[in-house]
Amino acid sequence: MSLSIESKCLHLEKDEAVREDGKPACNHYGSVSFPIYQTATYAHPSVGNSTGFDYSRLQNPTREQLEKVVCQLEGGIDAFALSSGMAAISLMMELFYPGDHIIADSDLYGGSIRLFDNVSAKNAISFTRVNCATENLEPLIKPETKAIYIETPTNPMMNVTDIAKTARLAKKHGLLLIVDNTFMSPYFQNPLALGADIVIHSGTKYLAGHNDTLAGFIVTNRADIQERLRFLIKTTGAGLAPFDSWLVLRGIKTLPIRMEKAQENAAKIAEWLKKQKSVVRVIYPGLTEHPGHEVMKKQARGFGAMLTFQTDTTEHALSVLNHVKLIQYAESLGGVETLITYPTTQTHADVPEEIRLKNGITPATLRLSVGIENVEDLINDLSQALSY
Repeated sequence: MSLSIESKCLHLEKDEAVREDGKPACNHYGSVSFPIYQTATYAHPSVGNSTGFDYSRLQNPTREQLEKVVCQLEGGIDAFALSSGMAAISLMMELFYPGDHIIADSDLYGGSIRLFDNVSAKNAISFTRVNCATENLEPLIKPETKAIYIETPTNPMMNVTDIAKTARLAKKHGLLLIVDNTFMSPYFQNPLALGADIVIHSGTKYLAGHNDTLAGFIVTNRADIQERLRFLIKTTGAGLAPFDSWLVLRGIKTLPIRMEKAQENAAKIAEWLKKQKSVVRVIYPGLTEHPGHEVMKKQARGFGAMLTFQTDTTEHALSVLNHVKLIQYAESLGGVETLITYPTTQTHADVPEEIRLKNGITPATLRLSVGIENVEDLINDLSQALSY
């Protein structure tokens, strides 16, 4: 039976594995909430026989269940749950070798840029950074180019890249297409279905959804990549812990209703911000004037709940941060609580100033992760914060 994405968030399709006596291999005593297997190792029934689990660095039943859920949501053949979003990107980068070249979007999460500049570069992997939403990537491809790495929408400037178009280019030249899908979640967007080879998530964000744990995911639909990543995750040891796996499983159960409510709030806030005299720019893909609006309509089932806006002065932006009350001034995104972030000193502090400014991140730029509170309360809070 084929399940809707809402049902997949609540019910993993039944495991068909059975014992020799015909009974289910494991029914967890009928537990509705998947159990937390808080164990480091597993006893073997006898020499040469195994329960299917040996050591939790290799795999754990709770983590395996979470990986199956995320894999189904993204339409892959395997998913890998890691200790954070950056752990996921770090593991993914182990697919590459010294001398390899990657085309990466110029407007990425600051932590990704920091990793590429300080760790990947040390490992002799080179990057060409470009606005993948607007530029022609084909002339940038070299013999040593191995992948294209994008976020869509980007963090924080909300640039939208055509995934299917970029996938066709990648396949033409034998490159991997890697898509960070954190902002949209698998509820709104599925890059693998559009031709991507690897999807990345900071599971800390929308998948977990409650700002109470860290997690990261890699999902792929290629058997060769699956095999290499299974070897790498057990070798490097950054697999997600059992309790954190359970927290993300719990969060995913409400992913559809959280995403719908947060998106509804974001659309209303974006329209309200456009009317404020002290706000000079509102960047939200759900606005018809956004340059990526039509692409989003084609490749996604929604526009998400992330928006960026710029105030008329730096002083005004700082004043907003100091005066919000219901909205919390904090780094991160994707939780039920609305958070406002200052990219210049938070998410993108390690990005050189000239690159920040070129990407449009000015000292007057604010990023809003819209939560599920009453939208009128959120608008009232922004109104009073902008009034100073």
